[in-house]
Amino acid sequence: MPSPTRLPLPANTSSTPSPRWIVISLIGFVLASLWDLAGQDVAMARWWGTAQGFALRDNHFLVNYMHEVMRMLGWIIVVLLSIGVWFPWGPLRRMPMARRVQLVVAILVSLAVVAIIKRSSATSCPWDMQLFGGVAEYVSHWRWGVRDGGGGHCFPAGHAAAGFAFLGGYFALYRDAPRAARWWLAIALVVGFALGIGQQMRGAHYMSHTLWTAWLCWTAGLAVDAVVQRRKAVQG
Repeated sequence: MPSPTRLPLPANTSSTPSPRWIVISLIGFVLASLWDLAGQDVAMARWWGTAQGFALRDNHFLVNYMHEVMRMLGWIIVVLLSIGVWFPWGPLRRMPMARRVQLVVAILVSLAVVAIIKRSSATSCPWDMQLFGGVAEYVSHWRWGVRDGGGGHCFPAGHAAAGFAFLGGYFALYRDAPRAARWWLAIALVVGFALGIGQQMRGAHYMSHTLWTAWLCWTAGLAVDAVVQRRKAVQG
């Protein structure tokens, strides 16, 4: 008995990522690499740091609101989105459960990727550098395993991930709620860069740390979407 003919997948359920998303990922990689090659990290850090350190390192607003409050808020949103998998709210109501699961998984995978790389990195923070009153010497984060004399574990920007990790939600949303997906993407980018720059002002990170965190989170979200789409295609 011949097997039933499988219907072609609709355009928005292709098992491969959208070419434009891959192009965006490649462009982001090139731009972040060019920033590294241009050696602009230290130059930008000098906007806020001197040989005596970073005047805003213990700034009340940056420490308590931009760091602690925003980190807590990020986790609250993750919890609410997790609850929304079973009890959808807002734009989540227009998404099937599989997409709601994808949204939460993409966020958690992005956070995990950043945390794992950060844990294994020997790169220290700007405030640890001799240039800014510390003890470490500047070493590019690309020189894996080469210690700079500081505490390490500063690359990429973990706090900026509290915003950028939500980039993966764009891929989960856009098929069912494209307008909400665009707003989601814009807000995740704005919050991620705001948190990243806030940490740079304190001397906690370089600009490259923020750029690579954005790229890692975007690419992680894209990879999760590709896996989900491939699974849906296999299942028919």
